[in-house]
Amino acid sequence: MSGKAVLLSGGNPQIPKGFGNAPVQAYIAAMPEWKRGVGERLDALIEKAVPGVRKAVKWNSPFYGVEEDSWFLSYHCFTKYIKVTFFRGTSLAPAPTGTSKHPEVRYLDIYENKLDEDQFTDWVRQASRLPGEKL
Repeated sequence: MSGKAVLLSGGNPQIPKGFGNAPVQAYIAAMPEWKRGVGERLDALIEKAVPGVRKAVKWNSPFYGVEEDSWFLSYHCFTKYIKVTFFRGTSLAPAPTGTSKHPEVRYLDIYENKLDEDQFTDWVRQASRLPGEKL
């Protein structure tokens, strides 16, 4: 990727769609301020919890899955937090508290210095064992 990534509204990096680790790493590198460190940590925790995890960037957000083109999690930068989307979040125990207009989706909003790594890792492991979302 050449030059500096454009930040969209709320500070979300504009990264071209792509599959594999490289576009996800480009997204993380472009995350502003403290969010970059959290993005690096989220990526590392997901890789450790789900060896061989598949990655992509779609709609200016990193996606993680187990099967081809089937995703269990994504995240997106907003001005004051990072929103993690668990596509089958209602099936997680305990379910993340952020609700969605989509019946199965649950959100986790991560603010600066507020990542519970143990809970996040547990949700990632659970989510990776559920049917993925075809997007």
